[in-house]
Amino acid sequence: MDKIEKLFRKLIPKDREALLLLLERLLGSDKNLNIVKIVNTDFFRIKQGKFRIIFHREGERVVVDSVRLRDDNTYKNL
Repeated sequence: MDKIEKLFRKLIPKDREALLLLLERLLGSDKNLNIVKIVNTDFFRIKQGKFRIIFHREGERVVVDSVRLRDDNTYKNL
């Protein structure tokens, strides 16, 4: 079981649905997302409440690298 799946299993249904909706919007190329490039990396992030989705692009494809709860170590080891 990977880390993203493990996080989803721990979430309450309301948070799980919100996070799934955000992922669907990201993978569906929604232009209204607040996507920010992480400084000194090739990664991008989206914030939604206490969640952070870190991803990168390979051409037109979006690859989700991690989904994390916000804390002091969220952006370390990218």
